[in-house]
Order: sequence, then C-alpha cells, then structure tokens
Amino acid sequence: MAPFSALNLNASLLRSIETEGFESPTEVQAQTIPALMDGKDLMGVAQTGGGKTAAFTLPLLHRLAEDRQRPNRNAPRAVILAPTRELAIQIGECIRTFSKGLRIYHTVVYGGAPFRPQFNALNRGVDILVATPGRLLDHVRRNSVRFDETTTFILDEADRMLDMGFVDDVMEVAKALPEDHQTVLFSATMGKNVRKLADKLLNDPVHVEVARESTVANTIDHKVMFVSRHNKRPLLHKILQDNEVDCGLVFTRTKADADRVADELEEIGIKAGAIHGDKPQHTRQRTLQAFRKGKFSILVATDVAARGIDVPGITHVVNYDIPLDPESYVHRVGRTGRAGAEGNAISFCDNTEKGLLRNVERIIKQRIEIDGDHPYVLAPRANDGKRKPGGKNFRKFPGKGGFGKKSGGGERREEGGFRADKSGKPFRKPRSGANDGGDKPYFKKRRDFKQAS
Repeated sequence: MAPFSALNLNASLLRSIETEGFESPTEVQAQTIPALMDGKDLMGVAQTGGGKTAAFTLPLLHRLAEDRQRPNRNAPRAVILAPTRELAIQIGECIRTFSKGLRIYHTVVYGGAPFRPQFNALNRGVDILVATPGRLLDHVRRNSVRFDETTTFILDEADRMLDMGFVDDVMEVAKALPEDHQTVLFSATMGKNVRKLADKLLNDPVHVEVARESTVANTIDHKVMFVSRHNKRPLLHKILQDNEVDCGLVFTRTKADADRVADELEEIGIKAGAIHGDKPQHTRQRTLQAFRKGKFSILVATDVAARGIDVPGITHVVNYDIPLDPESYVHRVGRTGRAGAEGNAISFCDNTEKGLLRNVERIIKQRIEIDGDHPYVLAPRANDGKRKPGGKNFRKFPGKGGFGKKSGGGERREEGGFRADKSGKPFRKPRSGANDGGDKPYFKKRRDFKQAS
C-alpha cells in the first residue's frame, strides 16, 4: 500500500498523521480519500474498524484547509450526522486529532447534554458540525444552525440511522442544504433501505465497498461456547482470568445485566465499568475515558454504545448474549481486530439462542468455530433445536381431530409416506393408492375407516 504522502494531502495534515504513527492508508482510506478530495459524492460500504472515520475526515480537513475561510456564525461549512452520541463524540475526537495546526474549528452537538454550550459554540462559528439528527433539528428550529454555507454533508453509519428511525430527520436536513453540495454516505451493511436512501441523496456517486465476502475483519478469531444461562457468569470469569484480559469488552442484551455483570466482576477482583442508555451522558463519557486510560480492564456495555467505543488495544469482545439483531454482532466485534491487529470474539450461546447464532453466521457469511474446551459445556438437545415432523405438537399416534394437513394434525409420517394406527401398523398406502395387502385398507376419509372397522 502506498504511503499517505502519495495522496497529496495538506502538509500539516500529513504531519498530524505521522505524529499519530500512521504510515499507510487502510484499504477503505486508499479508495475513499482521492474521490472525496475531488469533491465527488460517495457511497461507502465498509466493515467497522477499517479506518472508516479517518477515510472521510482526512479529505474533509484537506479541502477546508486548502480553501481557508473564517467560519460565519451558525453556518457550518460541513455537517456530519451520526446515529448515537458516542459515535458523534468519537468522530469529534478524530477531527481534533488530525486538525492540529490547521485552525479548523468544530463542535459536537447531541441530545442529553446542555443546550446553551452548544448554542454558544455554534454562535461563534464552526467549520465542521458533528451532530445526532434529533439535536441538530432542535438547533435548526431555534435558528442556531443554518445550512446556506454548507458544502459537505456526511452520513456515518447510515444503516444504524435507519434502524433507529431517523430517516425523516435525515431527509429534512438534506432538503435544507444548498443544491450544490457534496454528499457522503457510509454504512457497515448495504440493505434495501440504505440503497433507497442513497438513491435519494447521492448524485452520480463513487461506490466503495471493502470486504464484500465478510462484514467483519479477517483478523478476528470467532468462537462460540454453548453454555446454560446460569453458567454464563462463571464461564465469563474463567475466560477473563485464564486469558489475563487487560482490555476487553463484554456486551449484554439488557441494561440491568450490564450493571450486574460489571458488579460481579468487581467482586472477584476484576476492575470493570458499565455503560448503557440509562446512565447520564457525562457518566458514560467519564467511564469511557477511564477505560481508555486503563483505569479498569473490562467495559460492560449494551448495543447502544457498540458503535461509539473507539479504544485502541481491545483484545477480546465477549458476547454475553447473542444479539437479537445479527447486524449488531458486526458492530460489537468490530471493536477488536482493528487496523490489522488480531482480535478475539467469544460468544456465549444457550439453547434459546441457537436460532440467533445461525442468523449471525448468515450475515457474516461464515461458520463460527465451536469451543467446547470449558467446564460448563451445554449438552445439546436431542434434535438440536430442529422442529420435528408434524409441527410443534408432535404426537406418536393420530389425534382425534383427524388428519389435518396444514399443521400436521398430530399425525406421524413414517418413511415412505405411511401413517400408523394405534397398533403401529400402516393403514395408508403410498400415493399410488393401490392396496398393499396390509391389515387395513386405504381410505380417503376417516368416516369410511370407522364404517369398515
């Protein structure tokens, strides 16, 4: 891969990149940066953790630096939308990291934070506004943001934006933009709704798609451990202690579980913290900062924070519960194995979650290796979760309700198409309808069978 210097980025920007220790762009950056520097619209589909944020941040900073202007009050030159507060903050940190020495101003606005400081920052004038959709529209309605000078509009994690119901908000912002502007849309997955949104917003876009065969980085080692619900806690403790995990993430399905798991880890001497939607924003930020600084080794989180956690050096991601939405798996495990580093994704699965596991395997297009080398292995069910013939209510013999076809009607279908009576002998012939010489003749209706017997 060619070095960053080959991309003809601004000299101050290149110094910031070098200071951060980056030598060459990732695949998504190499494909994206030249197109965005030329001012083209772009549709990007890229796995989480591939340097996607820098892929749109660096060319944006380059263009603003090359056309330096003093920002006007309440009129950002670029608007970046993110679905969650955590992701918006992460993007803001990326901008701050690379904009040193460029005299480019930015601010981040999101719900759950005081309105007045955001209003004051916008009133002073910013080049780049990073925002969540709801809070951005709050500012628009209060006339603290206008878009008449906006030349770049970026949507990050568009799939998540749609999942959270922000499509109307996104379209309202898009309609308020000047006709001549650049639009960039990034998504971890490409579904039908994302395509529809792209068709509405983008004008002759460049298409960039990285890792088509897999939506997760190939540097991540995926494993699943079958374990009963009540044994997940001791198994988690064993994994974290045996592997001496110094920087790991544990994802739970509920907020209560996140707090409980973190408390239980503290009880056995593992320093842990928890973040979820019920915690105040300042508490979540303080917890994330403490995790980044290594003040505790394990962060327990719900999916609301999965896309906003950008901490280098995360070696393990543990899915305490299989996510209900298989795409959430992609964003969870994307916190490890970033920028070419190796990572480990371990999922706990009880009998009720096997269907969810299969959904995950379909979306990442690979089978997850089963790890049975632990003391809490869950014995598989006899049918491994597969439905028996005849529907859910399987009976050995026909029920009194007859031979219903749609739901199975309690009938038992033997190999070769026979049904069995109470003696276990076949009384229905194969579809040819010929008499097989058995003990019972073939009858089309049950009443005929009763009359003959």
